Amino acid sequence: MRTLSKSKLLAYLQCPKRVWLEVHQPELRQDSADSQQRFAAGHRVGAVAQAIYDLAGCGTLIEPHVIGYDEALRLTASLLASHRPIFEAAFKANGVFAMADVILPDGEAWRMVEIKSTTSVKDYHRDDVAVQAYVATSAGVPLSRVALGHIDNTWVYQGDDQYNGLFVEADLTDEARARRAEVAAWVQDAQCIVAEPSAPKIRTGRQCRAPYECGFFAHCRSCEPEPQHPAEWLPRPSPKLSYLIEVEGVTEMAEVPDVLLTPLQRRVRDCTLNGQTFFDQHGAQAALAGHGLPAHFLDFETISHVVPVWKGFRPNQVAPFQFSVHRVGEDGAIKNEGFLDLFGRDPSEACAEALVAACGSVGPVYVYNQAFEKRVLKELAERVPNHAEGLMRIHDRVVDLLPIARDHYYHPSQQGSWSIKAVLPAMFHELRYDALGGVKDGGMAMAAYIEATDPKTTAERRQAIATELSRYCALDTWATVKLWAFFLGRELNE
Repeated sequence: MRTLSKSKLLAYLQCPKRVWLEVHQPELRQDSADSQQRFAAGHRVGAVAQAIYDLAGCGTLIEPHVIGYDEALRLTASLLASHRPIFEAAFKANGVFAMADVILPDGEAWRMVEIKSTTSVKDYHRDDVAVQAYVATSAGVPLSRVALGHIDNTWVYQGDDQYNGLFVEADLTDEARARRAEVAAWVQDAQCIVAEPSAPKIRTGRQCRAPYECGFFAHCRSCEPEPQHPAEWLPRPSPKLSYLIEVEGVTEMAEVPDVLLTPLQRRVRDCTLNGQTFFDQHGAQAALAGHGLPAHFLDFETISHVVPVWKGFRPNQVAPFQFSVHRVGEDGAIKNEGFLDLFGRDPSEACAEALVAACGSVGPVYVYNQAFEKRVLKELAERVPNHAEGLMRIHDRVVDLLPIARDHYYHPSQQGSWSIKAVLPAMFHELRYDALGGVKDGGMAMAAYIEATDPKTTAERRQAIATELSRYCALDTWATVKLWAFFLGRELNE
């Protein structure tokens, strides 16, 4: 019998084909930047959990990737006699290998806590805990309680590396015990699948994105016939439409019944099939008619930490470390100002001061997707009360170009998306994010910030990152200027 890790067993629960690929063709997996950032956040959360659950500093961290899995099993067995906290304890039983995030002595038994970086208990966490408890108890470890520790998103960091209270525990003891037979069946089925000479025939679908984005999606999709006009380009699908596409396997837009389509989806379908652009310029002009000059065009780049690093922050609370503002004056003159803080400290105060100065006190502030910008402005005002009045005046002057684009423009090349990265090159072929060097999207901007603020990063590399970030953020606001002018039919003094 092959030994499967807990992660591979959970991969089986997501998709039987995935576990086969994880075992036999792992080189085909392509983890996205988002997945890699989630892994990094998980490591940080785990390190903080070890400090919280071992205040006396007498526990032991086992590192199987350093000492080897056989040695990790041996060391775990010897430490179980010590009655001290163990982190990443290794267990193997019934063909499954698993590592427990935290196990704590509890009389003659042990209390197990699985740590997650989310802010609530998810269904797939319950599966995770059930597997972990199954392997540990099958290996002969008596468990008194089993819990899942997740982030409390209302907790506020007070500084000085004091993180007590960051986690909330959900007791899953009874549930985990009741699912032993269920987990045993998963193990048996997964073992049968990986023993097969080829992967099971399963087409791509909703399981490719839930509960996690599967790194084998590109491989699996490449093995399927490519639709000419993919039905998955239809925006904002209803549950019935999603079922038709993801479960029943309808791949072409033309095959989707009209009764399942909203007016917006019908527009996307018709433009795509006919190869024609939709542009209601009169409607766009009417939507913008009440806003004059001067006009400001704003975009933020932000960073958030699952485990806060700055005093006064909640888990996952965003902080703007960069903004770009383009200003179109009453005479049509265009000016760009920017802010960028790569020092690694809380950038809130400096950002707020620079932003209030850059946006002035009159004129609309155009953004693309106002929910994000307004959230950033409101939270920034709460953190920097001495600039709150100016920030909230900016907040109240925000005008969103996204719904104007969605209601009045569509080009077939957008593939059902109104992301500015899809709309901009549709209108202006020469303006493309993929032509930028280095940073090309928000996820890459966050990764660049993390690299730039790392003490190990050289000054030369930090300057290169600053240049990439400045070009990227300025393109975002220049794009909104171009969209605004396009909707109005206005010439720009470029």
